[in-house]
Amino acid sequence: MSVDFGEPRTPSIFAWLQAARPLAAANIALPILFGSALAYGDQRRFSAGALGLALGFGLLDQLFIVFANDYADAEADQVNTTYNLFSGGSRVIPQGKLSRQSLGRAALLMAALLLIYASAVGLLADVSVWFPLTLAALFLLWAYSFPPIRLSFRGGGELLQALGLGVVLPLIGFSAQTGGLHDLSWTSLMPAFLIGYAGNITTALPDHPADAATGKFTYAVRASPRVARRNSLILIGCAALGTPIIVPDAGYTRSAALIALVFALLLANLRNLDLAEASNRPACRLFVLLNGGAISLLFGGWALLLWLGG
Repeated sequence: MSVDFGEPRTPSIFAWLQAARPLAAANIALPILFGSALAYGDQRRFSAGALGLALGFGLLDQLFIVFANDYADAEADQVNTTYNLFSGGSRVIPQGKLSRQSLGRAALLMAALLLIYASAVGLLADVSVWFPLTLAALFLLWAYSFPPIRLSFRGGGELLQALGLGVVLPLIGFSAQTGGLHDLSWTSLMPAFLIGYAGNITTALPDHPADAATGKFTYAVRASPRVARRNSLILIGCAALGTPIIVPDAGYTRSAALIALVFALLLANLRNLDLAEASNRPACRLFVLLNGGAISLLFGGWALLLWLGG
């Protein structure tokens, strides 16, 4: 399919703000916050300055991700008519506000800035693990969106997003507080990995028709949208039940309260399971919103329980 990706006449600051997708910031910030809370829960170490450095990493990483994905998914986004606020890219290329080339250049710039930032923090704050973690983050996005691997199209992109959101970003938050990864309870990342996987399935649901038409083998394309919706609920539910793994000293009442709140959102979505096709945009949007709410609640709830202690 031929798509016109020519340079718009007057790209504006508002177009770049749209391309930055501010609403997606929580997807990056909450895993980092969770990692910082793990450091406090395990070692009673917390510094607001260190959290700020980690969130600075998250900002650059988010900009790299959204710009690179807009560039890589330009053709699929061009034919996507079922997108919503949580999917389908930023829409700046289909709407003619920015060119594909400008997004590609911006992605390269953000990747370079991320490497420089991580190297500087690693040297000045003695967090040497940040450099390999940054390389891992860049590799995961490259393998997700770009040839020759391009798992978001070939199938298996969910695994890469789970590693990025559920492992790499929490490790950034944790190591910012502790200076490394010593004494990290690696099993604490298992539930986070599950919701990273579920998050990828969820946000791809509205894009199913365009993904199927352009040969992008997301989970919903491979397994069917209904199976994808069902399995996203199962994964989030399993992650919620893993709360005692993360906060074994939180006490039954606190852990049960968090699990109950998450399951309330999942049960609300279960009622919507058969209706939330991409063609039914309001129902699909609600499904994605409730799943996203459950994921955010878990990351935020785990962080709160870790800070409250036993």
